Amino acid sequence: MVKTDATVSPAGDVPTLRAVTRPLGKLPNLLAFADEHAPLFWNRGDRGCVGIGELLRLSFTGPDRFRAASARWREIAALAAVDDPVAMPGSGLVAFGTFAFADESAAVSVLIVPRLLIHRHRGTAWVTEVTLAGETSELERGADPAELLPTERAVDAASWAGVELRPAGSTVDAYLAGVADATARVVAGELEKVVLSRQIAGSVSRGSDLRVPLARLSERYLDCWTFAVDGLIGASPETLVRSTSGAVSARVLAGTRGRHQEDAARDRAARDELLRSAKEQHEHDFAVQSVVTALAPHVTELRTSDAPFALQLPNVWHLATDLGAALGAESTALELVDALHPTAAVAGTPTADAVAMIAELEPFDRGRYSGAVGWIDAAGDGEWVIALRCAQLGEAGPDGARALVATAGGGIVEGSDPQHELGETVSKFRPITEAFGG
Repeated sequence: MVKTDATVSPAGDVPTLRAVTRPLGKLPNLLAFADEHAPLFWNRGDRGCVGIGELLRLSFTGPDRFRAASARWREIAALAAVDDPVAMPGSGLVAFGTFAFADESAAVSVLIVPRLLIHRHRGTAWVTEVTLAGETSELERGADPAELLPTERAVDAASWAGVELRPAGSTVDAYLAGVADATARVVAGELEKVVLSRQIAGSVSRGSDLRVPLARLSERYLDCWTFAVDGLIGASPETLVRSTSGAVSARVLAGTRGRHQEDAARDRAARDELLRSAKEQHEHDFAVQSVVTALAPHVTELRTSDAPFALQLPNVWHLATDLGAALGAESTALELVDALHPTAAVAGTPTADAVAMIAELEPFDRGRYSGAVGWIDAAGDGEWVIALRCAQLGEAGPDGARALVATAGGGIVEGSDPQHELGETVSKFRPITEAFGG
């Protein structure tokens, strides 16, 4: 299905797009231009972009959703006219995307092309205007890029009413029972690892400025990609894959300890315990090996960091491994995502057995949680992260309020303790509970 805000294309039609990019003379405050109620946003530190308006939306479901999206995007990119003197990662024609975790999920996976894209990459900024064939491009007519920017609107945190998030989908007792069941089945040899999650939920009132939680996430989680795509809002620490000009990179996270920022000695002890833990190292090895195995057919010169390191985030310590490679064949970033998803870090090992057990033991549809969120450009390059530390907004009800559901989980292996796993989910929920709190 292809939808645009100008027309509805018949099935099979490929829209002809024109993208014109021009440099901006001033570094923008990206959130000041985002839509308060439907932000389209991607940011990490001094790199990021914001989309204005929606020109094109592509929707996908089912087990071939990544491949179908890549094929459709290849068709669109092949017909598109791109005028891009900036030639930076993310300039020219770009689509934002978010994809469901499970093949049978009711959640729709989407690619969205905004009408206007405002981008910053460290000390450089630019604007991209995207039009349909036959429409007038203001940038192509020589308009000053700054004149195309919408009015800046300050983010007013004082106006945020706050959201109270409570357990949803299943009770805490049901989650603990699920962890105990999964651990017993791992011990029995049914599989080596499975990732189980639980949900909390609340309600966002009518008219709430969603840039407030985005600002909080961006400011606090500098080592994460903060995102808002089609109502999915979060800050992920885990790069599923980044593909730029033939270079491929990824970051694998598995193994967690909560932070103790009020007590430096206790915090260091938690970090050291994580690095020494045979159970956590074992879980981490599963996750790294799953990514190496999935990437190997698509890349050359694959390399990893010598040993897992402790990644420090405001809420947790993670065991982390960075991977790098050269793209071995012409593959889009979405095709690499298809090869990688789901990793052992969000599903388990063996993958098929773990996904089946998740469907059995989790009494809810994960939706886009632990799926993929990111962007892709006309060359097929892009950045995609695993949708973690995130929450999904639903459609507005009669009173204008929108349901908000957050999901978090952890890897269950031999030796897992239900109370410890519950505590890990509490730590992983913290970015969302703090960002959306009062």
